[in-house]
Amino acid sequence: MKTIVHKANTRGFANHGWLQANHSFSFANYFNEERIQFGALRVFNDDVIAPKMGFGTHPHDNMEIITIPLKGELKHRDSMANEWKSVLPGEVQIMSAGSGLQHSEINGSENEHLSLFQIWIIPNKRNVEPRYDQKRFSSDERKNTLQTLVTSIDENYEGSLKIHQDAIISRLDLDKGKSFEYSLKDNNHGVYVMNIHGEVMIENENLQTRDAIGVSDTDSFKVVAEDESSLLFIEVPMR
Repeated sequence: MKTIVHKANTRGFANHGWLQANHSFSFANYFNEERIQFGALRVFNDDVIAPKMGFGTHPHDNMEIITIPLKGELKHRDSMANEWKSVLPGEVQIMSAGSGLQHSEINGSENEHLSLFQIWIIPNKRNVEPRYDQKRFSSDERKNTLQTLVTSIDENYEGSLKIHQDAIISRLDLDKGKSFEYSLKDNNHGVYVMNIHGEVMIENENLQTRDAIGVSDTDSFKVVAEDESSLLFIEVPMR
């Protein structure tokens, strides 16, 4: 088994005034040659955006982009449908940039900060037709059990959002003292685990709020909750 630990306070950080951004991997002005990507996972940004502020229209291509609002209201508009859509906590948004698109993302609130995760995964198909989707997932369905959010578009898994990569994104909320055994889909996969909040033990590593661990070269690993905790799992091909 291989593990790599990213403590919260070792992430890249940028303070743009309206945007407080934490980068788990090299992004924009943050570069760390030891943190380029984790397998097909290229970007994991933990952003806080001021009221009424956001990212103006900008292009993307050949990237699978997953956005998970944690607090506040995200407003999204893109060149596939020229209208603003709200994405709220409890929802997940996916966008396959494919052959190219443009989009805008802003904080839809006039007085509340927006907190979100944005994840970029390298696709296994290039120049596909761009697509967008979003879905709400009940927090009740991840209480001490794994809730699948995103899977490959090539799989028949019901109820998940779809992207162009053999990846699985899941959430799990554990009560204090509970444990969970995560089983990987494939021997060539790894899992990047973000502890959203709480305290857990994974392979003898203590993870506090916003600490992360990458686990690979194993069939499974165990998570033990030292306190009430919420986790995000991103399983991706490593090669």
